[in-house]
Amino acid sequence: MAEGTAKRGPSPAVSPPPLRRKIDATVTKKSASNFFTPASQKKPDPITWRVIGTSVVIGKQITGKQVPTDKQRRRIAGFDLDSTLIKTKSGNVFPKSATDWQWWNARVPGRLRELNSEGYQVVIFSNQKKISVQKDIKGGRSDSKSLTNFKEKMQAVMTELDFPFSVYAATTDPEYRKPRLGMWREFLDDYDLDVAGVDLAGSFFVGDAAGRPGDHSAVDRGIASNIGMPFKTPEEFFLGETVEPPTGSFDPSSFIKEDLEEPAKLFSRKHPVELVIFCGSPGAGKSTFYWNHLEPLGYERVNQDILKTRPKCIKVAREFLEAKKSVAIDNTNANQETRAYWIDLAKEFNVPIRCVQFISNPDLCKHNNAVRALNKELNPESRTSLPGIAFGDFARRFSAPTLDEGFDDIIPVEFQFRGSKEEKDLWGQYWI
Repeated sequence: MAEGTAKRGPSPAVSPPPLRRKIDATVTKKSASNFFTPASQKKPDPITWRVIGTSVVIGKQITGKQVPTDKQRRRIAGFDLDSTLIKTKSGNVFPKSATDWQWWNARVPGRLRELNSEGYQVVIFSNQKKISVQKDIKGGRSDSKSLTNFKEKMQAVMTELDFPFSVYAATTDPEYRKPRLGMWREFLDDYDLDVAGVDLAGSFFVGDAAGRPGDHSAVDRGIASNIGMPFKTPEEFFLGETVEPPTGSFDPSSFIKEDLEEPAKLFSRKHPVELVIFCGSPGAGKSTFYWNHLEPLGYERVNQDILKTRPKCIKVAREFLEAKKSVAIDNTNANQETRAYWIDLAKEFNVPIRCVQFISNPDLCKHNNAVRALNKELNPESRTSLPGIAFGDFARRFSAPTLDEGFDDIIPVEFQFRGSKEEKDLWGQYWI
């Protein structure tokens, strides 16, 4: 072999012609075309979802025909969901799965379509405490099966109706749950109705929680009242039945005192130095009574919510009495055993002891608790919301005070709300 001549290796293999690949059966011409369509030209999803924190889930269906209205202000057809529009197939109180639902009555879907054709904007406001909204902070995902099931169920409902409407589902946040107005305000803001306005007299709300015997609550009647629109039960609206009005249900407006005349003097000092104890449920108005009636008379206040323990309360009260100052014990003092601590202290200082008994029902106290916790303007001491067990615990321990315990007198006080018009309007709403 001549020097410098390269030895040739074997001929390189020739690559086979490329195979013609088939489009996967799951990729349709429509989806492939949609992939290359500019975002501005793509059709929006028929149903959209968003979640506000862990407070409320909002679904909107934008497909179908929304009949325009010639009215300047919008008419709203508001509905509760469960036991109003739908019910479970299984007969369970709570659905077993996303498919465990059926219409509450065969007339429901047709009547809802009629409302849309008449120009009403249909919206659902539902309390859904069973939904757990747990956010993955990094991914922004929700891993809640209950939320997934709710979405799947509502998508089936929306698809069957096939006209634009929305659903607002409050989870755990008390500001959004009916009868409070958080969901309503969100709805107004979403559709700019806080600007365009709503024809409240021409609107209505339908729900099964109407405060009737056997109803679990009156939150549907309450939210309708808070909004200022007429209310009907499902039986009235869909079936044309006559329903007896609720009796004995809590009505906050009945506790609002009109300031047409000077209020009666509810408390006056009887002795130069005296010990006054309050007896009443949490939320019965004890602290407000102190600030309105005893503080102006120079009584010092002892409150266990502030001082935390009874021994600390007794220590501070003893210091006031040693300084010849009258004292008001602003605690619940539910039973004779608790009241005996203060009776003994009065005997120790040889001063009269008096009792102010606050007469109130549990619903009123729960109402006061909710109003106070959710409205800073009516909560000067920044008190937090009490759990429901606090009211049951008081009722369990309560025994009415008697003069035989050693009281100089017992002054009964029935709650009446007084305040400015703005405060009355706020307090007079349904909150529980």
